[in-house]
Amino acid sequence: MLRKALLDSFYTSIIAFLVFGPITGLILRGFTIDFAPMRPIALALIVFIGRFLLIIGQETQNHKAWWKKISPSKASKITVRRPFHKNWLILLIIFSLGLLLPFFLGKYWLSVAILALIYVLLGLGLNIVVGLAGLLDLGFVAFYAVGAYGYALGAEYLGLGFWGALPFCALLAASFGALLAFPVLRMHGDYLAIVTLGFGEIIHLVLNNWASFTHGPNGISAPAPTLFGLEFSRRAKEGGIPFHEFLGITYSANHRYIFIYLLLFLVVCVMLRFVVRLQKMPIGRAWEALREDEIACRSLGINHVTTKLSAFSLGAMVGSLGGVFFAAHEGFVNPASFTFFESAIILAIVVLGGMGSIVGVVFAAIVLTLLPELLREFSEYRMLGFGALMVLMMIWRPKGLVGVVRQWFDAPKKKQQAPEAYE
Repeated sequence: MLRKALLDSFYTSIIAFLVFGPITGLILRGFTIDFAPMRPIALALIVFIGRFLLIIGQETQNHKAWWKKISPSKASKITVRRPFHKNWLILLIIFSLGLLLPFFLGKYWLSVAILALIYVLLGLGLNIVVGLAGLLDLGFVAFYAVGAYGYALGAEYLGLGFWGALPFCALLAASFGALLAFPVLRMHGDYLAIVTLGFGEIIHLVLNNWASFTHGPNGISAPAPTLFGLEFSRRAKEGGIPFHEFLGITYSANHRYIFIYLLLFLVVCVMLRFVVRLQKMPIGRAWEALREDEIACRSLGINHVTTKLSAFSLGAMVGSLGGVFFAAHEGFVNPASFTFFESAIILAIVVLGGMGSIVGVVFAAIVLTLLPELLREFSEYRMLGFGALMVLMMIWRPKGLVGVVRQWFDAPKKKQQAPEAYE
């Protein structure tokens, strides 16, 4: 066993050295390239030790209780539990803490919290398509862009306000989702992923090149949101009233961010409830049946066309709301904000949280938003750490951080009837 572990670790470290060598070992200095062999050697040594410990741990997993707790076989199971009737108190506490949180945060961390909630919305939308319906979508950032640009362009050409942009962009993105679903009704797996990836790139190219309409790479400004006509600025426009003057309080730039956070938090809570109810409804069961086996799903009489259309449309609708809030928060949008990297981040949220798990998506969105901000000193190794995290998750937690939790319902007990008397 020891010899096998050493050989396997040695071969793995050689492959790691060949991969990391050109990336970390070649340093560009002016017009010359210097080779620093210690960096790839150190990374290959780390891979060697990690692979060796992994093999030893797998060989001895039947004898060590700590390995059984994190073994892939245990992590891949679906948890079944009884309904927890006291969870309303926990949800009420979390809801109250979420409402009070912006009043204790500065402008920077308040912006980070808003970004985390936006990614929660995006994760929920993609979780409908990928996690519940099992349709691999690599171009979900397109619906994110539809929401953001729908608000900005609607305000410029149609005079659309923030409150009108929410339903308008939701319906617009749902239409785009249905438009995408029609060509991919007969596609599965890799082919579906390639088509959705192409759809996302098409939207990005249109936004970047249709300069007469979208202003191209220069971007477009989005108006700030208002509350019953009250503007969150020091001086309101002609005919408007500033929020701080109406309430007779001192002006603060945080008022706008607090308002966006509170409204976004309420929208996230509503969408969470909406998606949970969808998951338990017949349409949610149809999505899961389609994910498990489309042939068996169709043999049961489920219309796979309407099932796929509903998954793409509803997922796009939820994701577009995140785009509207992104445009309202930033006040400016351009095509550089909607690249394939954003689609990868959203897909990573769904996979790391657990495909089909609502709680897991929320937890993963918060983690993947806060960790880069907390580890800004190691920003050069951010993508390396992100890739390592994905690899480790696929080994030890293939079902995600939380995974799917099924509720266990007891069958109602029948009342015993008294035997009939015989005459």
